[in-house]
Amino acid sequence: MKSILDNRPALKAEVEKIAEVAGYLWQNGWAERNGGNITVNVTDLVDDEVRNLPAISEVKQIGITLPALKGCYFYCKGTGKRMRDLARRPMQNGSVIRILDDCASYVIIADEPVLPTSELPSHLAVHARLVGSGSAYKATVHTHPIELVAMSHNRAFLGKDVLTDILWSMIPETKAFCPLGLGVVPYTLPGSNALAEATLRELEDYDVVLWEKHGVFAKGMDVMDAFDQIDVLSKSAKIYVNAKAMGFEPEGMSQAQMKEMTAAFNLPR
Repeated sequence: MKSILDNRPALKAEVEKIAEVAGYLWQNGWAERNGGNITVNVTDLVDDEVRNLPAISEVKQIGITLPALKGCYFYCKGTGKRMRDLARRPMQNGSVIRILDDCASYVIIADEPVLPTSELPSHLAVHARLVGSGSAYKATVHTHPIELVAMSHNRAFLGKDVLTDILWSMIPETKAFCPLGLGVVPYTLPGSNALAEATLRELEDYDVVLWEKHGVFAKGMDVMDAFDQIDVLSKSAKIYVNAKAMGFEPEGMSQAQMKEMTAAFNLPR
């Protein structure tokens, strides 16, 4: 079967990267059943032939109008699809879509009519903000890191930057590689417009946002960049949880030590 990836090495490499990350999400236990989503803006990787491909689906409504995305192309994980399957067969468990000129609808163009995630409106709303602001960020990832979700069940951790300071203090690399820290969105109905709007607000200041009692949502230069930030924050959460399981409150790096890190690595805060 002919694939949109044939003779398009850059697009193929990007989809292979998405598949690799999907495998990591599954292996880490962060993607039970069909949990989690990946959406990547691949507009810069399509050629004129792709732009002229006919639709293989009927016109689908996004549910919101996003003028910044007119004519854009996205790879999207399919609704009901499993990350473990996407890792092996990305074009059978996801699809490439084209945003139409009304900026409120899309069609699937390849490889199969796999309907995108039900959370597509919220993902595309984030991408519209990124495109509209001239950001180089192309990828969004939603997944369910176990220890981070567990920590979100402690009300004391949910104040602004409380978790950021805890996680930064567990290991120096976390502050170095996640210099914006972790935003927090209080529990909101999954898939709702309210969750999308709250996430957009937090993404103004953070690259990774924790959804209370649910999971995380990250943006990145590409899908690997988004995954790396989640992975680093998850490692810090594991260190914290393991210390608590050993029967003590982890001391963490001091504020003075973290300020030293900020200066030494020229971090934003």
